[in-house]
Amino acid sequence: MSRVGKMPVALPSGAEATITAAQITVKGPLGSLTQSLNGLVQIENNSGTLSFKAANDSREANAMSGTIRALVNNMVNGVTKGFEKKLTLVGVGYRAAAQGDKLNLSLGFSHPVVHQMPAGVKVETPTQTEILIKGINRQQVGQVAAEVRAYRSPEPYKGKGVRYSDEVVVIKETKKK
Repeated sequence: MSRVGKMPVALPSGAEATITAAQITVKGPLGSLTQSLNGLVQIENNSGTLSFKAANDSREANAMSGTIRALVNNMVNGVTKGFEKKLTLVGVGYRAAAQGDKLNLSLGFSHPVVHQMPAGVKVETPTQTEILIKGINRQQVGQVAAEVRAYRSPEPYKGKGVRYSDEVVVIKETKKK
């Protein structure tokens, strides 16, 4: 069986899981998340600990047990702690401003870029060059951060653009005569 699938998921205090035949719902202090289940994986709730088993010995069931376990673990972490991604703007005149559920970006284009946040994702701008994207769904937070970064990804010669705070951009040497 998958190494990841063998590890149980502990439900912290304040989080509860409801398992039906087709889906699992995890509720916590920050909200509620639902994930559809695959018939190849069996989930058991043993007094606050979720354990995952492959339904048969097939390779697909083995792989899905680890996948579903990882998704459920992310759901439990999301509804208890939440997830956040930090982006940094590098470049002269590059600015960000959060206004409600919209993010206004000045990225050196002739027009401002306005990014609409989906439901469940919040955005903050502690400074003009920092963006904090927060939410309970890890996939959604990562997708929004990737979309914002894609407006002006870091270029290799000066490093200007939108980058993750922990991202390292390798600067190329310019052409010599």
